Amino acid sequence: MATSPERTAVTIEGHRLVLSNLSKVLYPAAGFHKAEVIDYYVRVAPAMLAHIADRAVTLRRYPDGPDGESFFEKRCPSHRPEWVPVALGPGDRRGAIAYCRLDSVAALAWAANLAALEIHAPMARCDDIESPTMVVFDLDPGLPATITECCEAALEIAEVLDAVGLRAWPKTSGSKGLQLYVPINGELSHERASSFAHAVAQLLERKLPARITSNMDKAQRGGRVFIDWSQNSRHKTTVAAYSLRARERPTVSTPVSWDEVSDGATGTPLAFEAAEVLDRLDRLGDLFAAVTTVRQQLPGGS
Repeated sequence: MATSPERTAVTIEGHRLVLSNLSKVLYPAAGFHKAEVIDYYVRVAPAMLAHIADRAVTLRRYPDGPDGESFFEKRCPSHRPEWVPVALGPGDRRGAIAYCRLDSVAALAWAANLAALEIHAPMARCDDIESPTMVVFDLDPGLPATITECCEAALEIAEVLDAVGLRAWPKTSGSKGLQLYVPINGELSHERASSFAHAVAQLLERKLPARITSNMDKAQRGGRVFIDWSQNSRHKTTVAAYSLRARERPTVSTPVSWDEVSDGATGTPLAFEAAEVLDRLDRLGDLFAAVTTVRQQLPGGS
């Protein structure tokens, strides 16, 4: 290892990487330094890579931490190391985009060194961007609703899914909401995923109009949980499992059990920071592992 006051050269799995500004505090409220951000991503990599290595990810970079300006970076930087591969993703109005593929521990460390606190992933793998591998329900509470109400809504969604023979895996957003992933890992289109999620959201909106909405108009969300079915669109991404979030403290989008969701619906806090997530992985393993392998089929065919 070679060091200087501002730069440190390291080798990770045979890849040389120059890290910079390691003493910079990126989460002031927690005294959480850039070095700790990089260390977290290196240590969480064995679990996280299973969920992002084969996807064209979008980076959200915060050079000065959550209190500073940020920007989304879809196009992988031209200065990336040659061992950070790229993949074509949904693109934009100007055409195809070569997104980063973070498929190694070193690649995650490289992204963290760019202050990419958040890593967002699409529903489809990069080798078939037209075929999502899951349906996602993104639960967003409208104030004064909180994650408690999101947990209540998640339990309602789980009942609907169970009635049609489907299982979902929950994770916190790491911010204020909750997300449910329904793995399909078979034939599925973005349009079919969106229409199914929308139908479930509308069903629950009719059942519980005071608590749940499927309306994308933010003015309609006050005190209710918005079931964001539109996250299944081809061009959308959701924050990846195990990604940090740009909040006051280094919270993480954390896979949780359904027992924890049930407890959350009664008011038990459901938020985890980086160190807690690493401890959970040691004790519980990857609670989201099944999302990559379980095969299910939407009712009426996919």
